[in-house]
Amino acid sequence: MKFIGIIPARYASTRFPGKPLALLAGKPMIAHVYEKVAAVLDDVCVATDDERILRAVEAFGGKAVMTSSEHKSGTDRIAEAVEKVGGSFDVVVNVQGDEPFIAASQIETVCRLFDDEQTQIATLGKPFTQMDAVENPNSPKIVTDNQGYALYFSRSVIPFVRGKERNAWLQHFPFLKHIGLYAYRTEVLRDITRLPQSPLELAESLEQLRWLQNGYRIKVGLTDVETIGIDTPDDLERAEEWMRRR
Repeated sequence: MKFIGIIPARYASTRFPGKPLALLAGKPMIAHVYEKVAAVLDDVCVATDDERILRAVEAFGGKAVMTSSEHKSGTDRIAEAVEKVGGSFDVVVNVQGDEPFIAASQIETVCRLFDDEQTQIATLGKPFTQMDAVENPNSPKIVTDNQGYALYFSRSVIPFVRGKERNAWLQHFPFLKHIGLYAYRTEVLRDITRLPQSPLELAESLEQLRWLQNGYRIKVGLTDVETIGIDTPDDLERAEEWMRRR
């Protein structure tokens, strides 16, 4: 199968404007992400709506395409980018532009899920180790069926462990954290971008619920790697400190 990695990167951000161009260890964050993806996949492209990001990517030798500033989701931006890149790809891998510590093993795990021809969409989950992290609404949870397909994603703690003290829930159920790395068969990507927002998606503000509610299946791979997403300038400072310690 032929894979392409698309990295959506917007300049505008409420919490961190210009985030893709923020310097981390002397390089723009988008360069770190690009290098991680390019180490695994032969074809990589940044999808952006800002000329500054386009020029920055081209300056370090990467490939980028301009996409509409009207997209409501990264998935829509990725679909447009795939059309502009051209060529024939079986699977599109979506790596967020604020994940400079994404691991090669995580990208490889998602790609391997497409060895099963039934896989339409794939993502990752990581077992939680702390109950306070499970209770964080900014860290979506996944429950899966016995074949590893997602049953539901939620910002709430799912499932509810009845009859046990809340601080002991992790001892009774393997809560699973959602890692926001996605991959889609190309034809499925085209289809899901045509779907209207669904009630579950609007309720939880989780786009993947639109796909589940419309009958698409999401295969969940497992990882034990903890990545550091960067949402704010404070996150960037912590990432710099983490890299210095390494």
